[in-house]
Amino acid sequence: MSERYPLIRVRAKKGGFELVREGLSISFHMRHSHQRIVENVLRSLEAYRRAVGPQALGLYFDDEGYDHLLDDRGWEVTRRELCERQFPIIWLRDGSDTENRYLFDYWGKNLEDSRVENEPGAVCAATFWLPTEYLEEHGPGRVRELAMELAAPLPLCSGHGGLSFNADYSLMSAKQQIARYWLRYPGIDVYDSPSSISWRVGTRVRGPHWLTFLGQPVLGELGGAAGLRARLHSPGTTVQEMEGDKVLITLGAWPEAGDTERGDTLPAYRELARVLEPWLFRDPRGRMLDQSEEETRRWERRFLD
Repeated sequence: MSERYPLIRVRAKKGGFELVREGLSISFHMRHSHQRIVENVLRSLEAYRRAVGPQALGLYFDDEGYDHLLDDRGWEVTRRELCERQFPIIWLRDGSDTENRYLFDYWGKNLEDSRVENEPGAVCAATFWLPTEYLEEHGPGRVRELAMELAAPLPLCSGHGGLSFNADYSLMSAKQQIARYWLRYPGIDVYDSPSSISWRVGTRVRGPHWLTFLGQPVLGELGGAAGLRARLHSPGTTVQEMEGDKVLITLGAWPEAGDTERGDTLPAYRELARVLEPWLFRDPRGRMLDQSEEETRRWERRFLD
C-alpha cells in the first residue's frame, strides 16, 4: 500500500477477472462536433499508445458488445469508425484477459445533428486509463507530462486526471465493491457512466482532481490563469498556462486519495472545489453506483461540506 493511496484489488470469484482496482484516469470533455476534432483525438490516442506501448491495449468492442483482437486489422477498424462515423463509440481495453489496467474510451457526437438540438450538455468525451504501477515506475512527473501531451491537441472545455476506481461499471458486483470505499477516499474518482456524463456535463467541470484542465468558457469566467493564481494558495498548487487557451491546475507533486477515517480531507482539493463550485457538474440522475440520493450527494459535495 502506498502512503498516498490504498491498494484496492478485487477479483471475481469465478475466472479471477479484476472487478475493481485503484488506478489513474485522464478524461477530457469537448463541446465540439466529432468531425471537427477527429484528427485531434487521433493525435491524443497515438500519444497514449506511444507512452504505454503497443501491447497495452489488446481488445476492441463492436456495436454489439463483442470483443475482438486489436491487431493491425483492429486498428484499421478503429480508425475507420473514428473517421467515418458522426457518433462513434470507441472502447479499447487491456490486452490481458484478467486485468483492468489500460483503456481508451471515446464518445463522439455531431453537435449539429437535429437529435442533439435539445441536449445542451452533450460533448465529445475521451478517457484514458493507467495502472498505478505506471505511476510508481515512471513517477508522477511523467504522468503529468503524459496528461499534458494528451490534452495538447484537444480543444477542451474541461478535463482531469488522477486516482480513480477503474472497473467495469456495468457490473453490479463492481459497483457494490466501489461503494465500500468511495466516501472514505475522496481523492479517488468514480468513473461510473461515461455515456451519461458525455450527454450532460457540457462546459461544467468534474472536479477537482490532482490534475484539472480548464478551457473556455469557465477559464475566462474565472479571470484566466491570473485569476486562478490569485484564488489558490495551498502549498504545492500550481497553475500552468497551455497553448490553445487552456490551463492545468496541479494539486501537489503526487495524486492523493485522502482518508476521511484518518482525518485526511485533502485541503488543496477543498480549496479548488470552493473556487470551482459555481461550475461544478452534478449528475442529474442523482444516484451514482445505484446508491441513495443522499450518498450520491455526499460524494458530489465531499470537498465542499
